[in-house]
Amino acid sequence: MELSNTARRFVLHWGEMGSAWGVNRTVAQIHALLYIHGQPLNAEQMAETLSVARSNVSTSLKELTSWNLIRVTHVLGDRRDYFETSVDVWELFRTIVRERKHREFDPTVRMLTELVKDESFDQESPDAQDRVREALRFMETLGAWSDEMMRLSPSTLEKVLKLGASVQRFVRGDGS
Repeated sequence: MELSNTARRFVLHWGEMGSAWGVNRTVAQIHALLYIHGQPLNAEQMAETLSVARSNVSTSLKELTSWNLIRVTHVLGDRRDYFETSVDVWELFRTIVRERKHREFDPTVRMLTELVKDESFDQESPDAQDRVREALRFMETLGAWSDEMMRLSPSTLEKVLKLGASVQRFVRGDGS
């Protein structure tokens, strides 16, 4: 499959951004390809389009599946697996936030909670105890806020995001 200039630039840039976010470049490129193409593709089509090894595509598809970013679908008369992703950017955003929270954020909150509850925590310096408790309080507050934001409908979440600095001015109470 030949990519348009727009699709090619999008896929290449998404791969670069994936690398910056700690995601394998091919994983990000495959997701970008599925997103911009908007139709299911099989692994061979992806490998050919992106000029990457079929084994690399297979590994990348497993990673994307584990993140719940793609799903397997089938085409009538074809025994191969095809893959698709949501074309709803808000659904993708929610999935990524939910998965990152589950994989990265929640384990940190659990570890900080365990530290505070550990019998040896009282033996740490008061300053160290304060820093760990403050980190835990921050993480719990951010986690609660994140959970609330993910419960909002996409249209409401978009409105909240657009409020931006207005909320900050209101909370500060300076009206500037």
